[in-house]
Amino acid sequence: MIPLVAFPELVEHYAPFFADVFSTEALIEFKRYISGLLISENKTVEGINRLCVCESRNQSSLNRLLTQSPFSLAGLDERRLALLASVPATQMKCSGVMSLDDTLLTHYGQHFEKIAYLWDHAQQRYTWAHNLVSLHYSDNETDYPLNYQLWEPPDLEALEAGLEAAAVKLKASKYALKERAPEKWRRYLLGVWRRHQSQPEVAQLYSGKLQIAEHLLAEWLRQHPDLRLPVTFDNWYTQPGFCHFLNDKLQLAYVGTLAPGDQLILKTGVETLQDFAARLKQEHQDHVATGRPPVFKPISIPYKGQREHYYSYCATHQVRHFGKHRVVINHHDADLSDPPLFLLANRLHWQAPGITRIRRHRWPIEVYYEEGKAEGLDQYQLRDFAAIQRHVALIAVVYSLLRTAQYDRALRNSLQEQLKFELEGSAPFWRRATQAQSLWALGLLIQAGLTQGQSLPSLMEPLLRAVCYA
Repeated sequence: MIPLVAFPELVEHYAPFFADVFSTEALIEFKRYISGLLISENKTVEGINRLCVCESRNQSSLNRLLTQSPFSLAGLDERRLALLASVPATQMKCSGVMSLDDTLLTHYGQHFEKIAYLWDHAQQRYTWAHNLVSLHYSDNETDYPLNYQLWEPPDLEALEAGLEAAAVKLKASKYALKERAPEKWRRYLLGVWRRHQSQPEVAQLYSGKLQIAEHLLAEWLRQHPDLRLPVTFDNWYTQPGFCHFLNDKLQLAYVGTLAPGDQLILKTGVETLQDFAARLKQEHQDHVATGRPPVFKPISIPYKGQREHYYSYCATHQVRHFGKHRVVINHHDADLSDPPLFLLANRLHWQAPGITRIRRHRWPIEVYYEEGKAEGLDQYQLRDFAAIQRHVALIAVVYSLLRTAQYDRALRNSLQEQLKFELEGSAPFWRRATQAQSLWALGLLIQAGLTQGQSLPSLMEPLLRAVCYA
């Protein structure tokens, strides 16, 4: 745990990009919070404030940045993306891909505004969490969040009143569930809402993850009409209604992910993808054994400076509930012994390498969530929902600064001059480099104090107090 005796050079270097978003005082708190997210092991307001020996202030000042400061989240994101656009390597490119996904920000306890008891697929259990939906950008050089939104649980009283006001009839027999079985009442109301959400007055009563995803994409396209990048997503988002929205309403190209149980409508009848892939695998092995052309053809794609190899089947099929789509089945292993990955694309002229490349760029959003959590994405102790949204936005700033720093020659040269070693690496590496530079600043402070005749105990007292607390 390194006491912050000066703002890290990375923070000072990029802070001017955000000066017009904050007041003079709020900009200092912004720099303190960003520095703490980069350096502190404890990413809470208390933990960050305690380590800030430089610009030492009461914790309430840092709290106000998140709860009361009038800065605009939209303005913050605009400046963050402008910073990324200022460096050629992190600019959005025509070869880029957008991806959609969500993650749980888990917490112990229910004392957070709009927290919900949600199913954690990784842990296979329910947990208290906020759910963050993100739209992410990726190309072969970089990746970063474009936009994001926290899901909010439905207000059941408002939902009930709104459905009734929209003349949607609720079954009289279901009202008893409100007291007897609240969770069943919740599921019933959401089911009614889902069946009638085509009505505008019903749709506005609640936004699920799919509606948030639709909003994020529609808003992005409204702001960037000339940059129509393809979007990719996992099986949960590959739902007929969402795919029809992307194709029909947004005219957006996409690559989704099908499940083994999804069905193809073939001339021979309906067949699950799992059975279809098994049949193709047998045909492939028969062809290879008899010297005929393989069913699964070898392909390679560029990804993050490397080439990746797959064995791929690609054809246009009628997919049940989705309509006519390009279907790709991929294996990593030449003998097809690994589980197949089923892909769905709405551009019928696309081929397997292009579809596979786009789907491959879904992975960076997973990395962002992992790295974001290392930077404190889910470590807040904030009760207020608006403050949590600001915390999420500031995490996106931190990740974007690290991405920009990878290609910023001026910053790299300055830090290399201080640290005396080559700086070249990923976003996590640049976070560690920032921590190393803060350690260097601490060493310089101690050296300067000793040179000026200060005693070591007097120099160390505030530093030790920042690290060792009651």
